[in-house]
Formats: sequence, C-alpha cells, structure tokens
Amino acid sequence: SDTGEYWTTKSKSKQKYTMGNKFDGNLESLMENNEAWAEGQEPGFFSELATQQKPKIVWFGCSDSRVPAETVVQLGPGEIFVHRNIANLFLHTDLNSLSVLQYAVEHLGVEYVIVCGHYGCGGVTASLSTGQHGIVDNWLRTIKDIYRTCKHDVDSHTSKKGRINRLVELNVIRQVNNIASTPIVQEAWANGRKLEVHGWVYDLENGRLKDLECNIRGPADICDEIYVVDCECNHDHETDIFKGADESTNFSRTKKGKLCDKNGVSTEIR
Repeated sequence: SDTGEYWTTKSKSKQKYTMGNKFDGNLESLMENNEAWAEGQEPGFFSELATQQKPKIVWFGCSDSRVPAETVVQLGPGEIFVHRNIANLFLHTDLNSLSVLQYAVEHLGVEYVIVCGHYGCGGVTASLSTGQHGIVDNWLRTIKDIYRTCKHDVDSHTSKKGRINRLVELNVIRQVNNIASTPIVQEAWANGRKLEVHGWVYDLENGRLKDLECNIRGPADICDEIYVVDCECNHDHETDIFKGADESTNFSRTKKGKLCDKNGVSTEIR
C-alpha cells in the first residue's frame, strides 16, 4: 500500500512516510494510486483547496526526485508554492523563476522564500568537472563562476565529497542573495511587507535539513547596498564592510535600514 502520506492542514496527526510505491512502468497504476490517495483524504479537503491557495512559503529547490519539498517538511497540498530546476538556481535572466517569485510575492502574499539545495547535487558535481554535458553546461555556468570566486574556500576541503558539498552550500547562499536583490523582493520591503529569504540544504544520507543561517529579512541584510531599492522617500542607509565567502572580497552592508509605508511612517529593520 502507499504509505507516503503527509501532515494535513485540518488534522495535525503525523502520518509515517516510507519509500511508498515503486513505479512499475504501468501508467495505469499511477491513476490507481491517485484514486486511493483521493479517497483517503478528509471530507471537504478538496473543496477547500479548489477555492483558493494561501501558501506562506515559496520554495526554490532542485529537480532531484529525492527532494520533494512537501515531503521533507511534512506539509500537505496548498501549503508551499514550489519551483524546482537543476541545482536550484535563481538567475536574473530566467523568466521562469522570476515569474514564480513575482506571482508568489505579489499575488499569493508569501512571507517566506526558501532556497533548498541538497548535498551530493548532480548539477553541482558536474560544475566541478571539465567534461561536456550538453545544453546543461550553459545552465551550470553560474555555479562554475561561484567556484571561481570561492575557489580557496571550496578547495580547502580535501575530499571530493567535501568540495562538492561546500559548493552546494555556497550555491544556495548565492541564490538567496540573487533573490533578495530582485526588484520584486526589494519593492515588497520598500512597501513594508514581511518577507524573509532563507537558505537550507537537505542531506540525502539522513533526511535532515540544515539551515545555512544566510537569512535575509530586509535591506539591512543585503550584501551590497547597490541592490537596495529605496522607497520614494529616499531614506539613507548606513553601511559597514565585511568579508566575502572567500575572505578576499569586501562587500558593503547596511547596518540599519528604514522602510516607509509611503505615508511618512518609517519602520526600522534590524
């Protein structure tokens, strides 16, 4: 039987998740699985979901089939708005990711953005090689650039596994900053919206999530003030200097930002 089940929004009873069914090559079996799953839900579950979705989280994760967002955090349908691609990248030239972020922030009103990578990521592993992998090489170029910038940090790990996993972490951190520096997020902050960007990594070997503590909760946490969008009142930002991940690059960072609700009321962001 299918033992892959979730927490539900109505019932907080934890339902054990195991490996679940294996695909036997017969698409009809998927329809049967769906029928059994639908029959097992609480009365009113689908009618409530059909009217609207109100997720508080948008999740940018890897396409790897072993890291399904809702499963690893035990949330049900309607709880997370999910976007996945190879190596959980958020590029400013990718209209797909940008559209997901804009819809999640401006229309769904999410309060949390989570970038979730995973150790042993195949995309990151490929980025550390000099071989050719086809079209995906264009997509993974940004990870190679991260490695070039943070080479000393990555290469300080003696094992191949250690280097890959450190680059996985640095990649997540970079994507967190990419998202936080978008006009979409910056405008939300300028309008006084609560919006936090977090970076996590999933460990395939034990099923645990690791918080990289690279969280960005407002303009004061942005690595470089050039990306901070002021509201129309043009509040000034004090800055200090801190070291980059490779300990060689200095970045400007705001000590304390101010948001304005455009009615003249300012709120400090710490």
